[in-house]
Amino acid sequence: MTARPNARPDVGLFVTCLVDLYRPSVGFAADRLIRQTGCTVTVPLTQTCCGQPAYNSGDRKTAKAIARQVIAAFEGFDYVVAPSGSCMGMISHHYPALFGDEPDWKARAETMASKSYELVSFLTGVCGVTEVDAKLDATVTYHDSCSGLRELKIKEQPRRLLATVDGLSLTELPTAETCCGFGGTFCIKYSDVSTEMVRRKAADIAATEADLLLAGDMGCLLNMAGKLKRDGSTVKARHVAEVLAGMTDRPAIGEAE
Repeated sequence: MTARPNARPDVGLFVTCLVDLYRPSVGFAADRLIRQTGCTVTVPLTQTCCGQPAYNSGDRKTAKAIARQVIAAFEGFDYVVAPSGSCMGMISHHYPALFGDEPDWKARAETMASKSYELVSFLTGVCGVTEVDAKLDATVTYHDSCSGLRELKIKEQPRRLLATVDGLSLTELPTAETCCGFGGTFCIKYSDVSTEMVRRKAADIAATEADLLLAGDMGCLLNMAGKLKRDGSTVKARHVAEVLAGMTDRPAIGEAE
């Protein structure tokens, strides 16, 4: 992996709720990838949720309280990195707007937002990583999550790094930019619509005949992996960080340990 030549910046790793509760290996993969660039990594133990579920539900009071906690825990780092476009979109795009009526907190939110990145965009855009030292003999397809694609402009970055994984072949998903139907609380509020969206998505994924489905957001992956499994599909799902870090020895998402 191409290493960063200058001093060792200290990165605060925002693990995310879903990684913590359902797929800790993604956090360890993110840690490995960041450390390989020469950065140090710290995982603040006081971190919790980014506040997006409350924010999307209109509960600004709770979202503000959570945002204050996150800012306090992470603002001392050189960079804040998360293996999730969804959570990082909340931190980098929506935190400053939350505090429009509180100038001090708004300034703190803006400062943190300016140094906050989704994992793959941090590796490529900040650290200058152009290749990874990983091997995986598999055909994969890739889903672009809504927040990562539309808020953070993440599209080519993961594909550039995946192209350097020895043995890996990428088959593009024709509907890669189409929402999977998860959308945080959307899948709860509009379950019938969400179910139809993931049904179509799973059919498109299966049609690629790929071995693996990759993405950068655990919410999307859990939703699609669950549907693929219920359909009896042979396509498995993994977070892109696990592949880039060469950490694919663990069962895929949704499989028994």
